Amino acid sequence: MPTEIVILATVVVFVLLAIPVIVTMFLRTVEAGTVRIVSWLNGLTRIYRGPGKSLEVPLLTTGTTIPSRAINIDLEVADQTADVDANGMPKPIKVRVLASAIVSVGDTNEMVRTAANKFFSKTIPEQTSILTDLLTSTGRRAVNLLHHDELFNTRMKGPNVTSVVPVNVAAESEEDDRLALIIKSACSRELQDLGLVFNSLNIKEVQSEVAEARRRQSAVEAKANADIVQADQERRAREAQLYAEQQVNDKQRDLDRRKAENAAQIAIAEKEKQLALADLRQAELTATQIAKASADAEQVKIQAQAGAEAEAVRLRTVASAQAEAIRQVNAALSEGGGGYLALRQLEMLPDIAPMIAEALAKSKMVTISGGENGGAAVGTASNISQVIQTVLAAQLVQGAMRPGSGETSSEVPALPETPSLTPAPAPQAPKPPTAQPVPVRRVELKPPQA
Repeated sequence: MPTEIVILATVVVFVLLAIPVIVTMFLRTVEAGTVRIVSWLNGLTRIYRGPGKSLEVPLLTTGTTIPSRAINIDLEVADQTADVDANGMPKPIKVRVLASAIVSVGDTNEMVRTAANKFFSKTIPEQTSILTDLLTSTGRRAVNLLHHDELFNTRMKGPNVTSVVPVNVAAESEEDDRLALIIKSACSRELQDLGLVFNSLNIKEVQSEVAEARRRQSAVEAKANADIVQADQERRAREAQLYAEQQVNDKQRDLDRRKAENAAQIAIAEKEKQLALADLRQAELTATQIAKASADAEQVKIQAQAGAEAEAVRLRTVASAQAEAIRQVNAALSEGGGGYLALRQLEMLPDIAPMIAEALAKSKMVTISGGENGGAAVGTASNISQVIQTVLAAQLVQGAMRPGSGETSSEVPALPETPSLTPAPAPQAPKPPTAQPVPVRRVELKPPQA
């Protein structure tokens, strides 16, 4: 029993291990981007495109793998164009074309077998050289068929290329470059012979001295146009900036004017306020002055009335005192004043006589001797005596009216045998006017001669 189990287990393990090995021997993995070509003994050929599996039987089949990825070839074509001058003479222009071509294996089994036999059977450098030579030679022939301007105008249909490019190819590829169309049309048969097809042909750049000169001219014109546009834009920007600044200045001017108007109104209001305050202060001052003046006037009036009444009382008192003094003086003079006056005349005679003589000498008085009552001399002496008496009386009266304790003045001695007088205080009486000597012209009369 145990032996049978071991045998069964051994068989199972063998089967599990042998089946994958057997399957691996008959099924081969085809990677992505590759094509597996399997040929049988009877001549049947099968093609497997990855990713997938290919059925192969050892000793009965033969297989090979070729890449199905696209092949990129960079091209550089340098040749001359088919340009002519105005007279129809050839005037070719040397150009240099940089292009990039992408080719791959065809889709049909026949093209796959052809590519495996004619192209992929060679080494990679040989494959690259074949494609480069084929595309370069075709590109040169295409450049020789085109004019210079046609190389730079993608959709220009020139008379020299209509016969080269098939109608169906041109119609199907109107969006392609003219040079690319010619190269594709010319290389299609050669590539088919190798089992390859065109995926795309991209013209990267076409270089020439004329194109470079035109490019520089275009660049200069573009730069000039750009400068013009930039200058125009700067001018417009400057105008916009100036306009904005002008608007700001206008607003600022309006604001300043409004501020000035407000300041003027404030100043006017302040001035009116100051005037009103000044008027108020003036009114208050005037009222104060009027009140003070009224009070002062009333006070002055009261003081004037009091002063007037006091002055009137004083004047009445003084007048009464003076009248009383005069009466007493008169009484004293009437009682014993004659002798006193004569005595005073005698005392004053030494002082007065020279002055009287001088006055009489200067008066040029004319004395006429004789006549009633002694003549002019007696009248003059009488006048002088009256003047002296008047002066003495005036001095006496002044001494009597002088305020004091009742004593007489030193200038006027007390009258003999006359009681002292005590007059009331009174103002001094005015001095009587001094009698001026009457100018008398002295005339001497001589007796007539016998």
